[in-house]
Amino acid sequence: MSLKELRQFEQGVLAKGAVDTADLATLKSLIMADGKVDRAEADFVVELHKRVQHLNPAFERFVYSAVKAHVLTDGKIDAEEAAWLRQMVFADGKVSDRERAFLRELKGEAADAGPAFEALFEEAMKAPQNAHTSGSGR
Repeated sequence: MSLKELRQFEQGVLAKGAVDTADLATLKSLIMADGKVDRAEADFVVELHKRVQHLNPAFERFVYSAVKAHVLTDGKIDAEEAAWLRQMVFADGKVSDRERAFLRELKGEAADAGPAFEALFEEAMKAPQNAHTSGSGR
């Protein structure tokens, strides 16, 4: 993956406002080219997720699976990874149902979640539920 390729891809997606099936296939090949997701790649998909106007379920599933692949590379969620996840989850000031489900998945799949993640998990689970008015699921 080159930064230039990702930026060109991002410009095209943001111009359309959505990630279609062909875009998703391209994104997967760019991000998963070496079989792993590094921090820069994870940051990219998270940022793209925030900026895309029209989300679709397949793209959202990919975003969460890429983040999970990055965070659980060694099976552990350390304090630095937990802080990064906190920024991702609380970026918009609220915790969506999908984000809660994602944190539950991480907790269940991590060999060692660590105290910083446990604190994030508890805080996210206690956060107020979203009002479901827009139908975006975000």
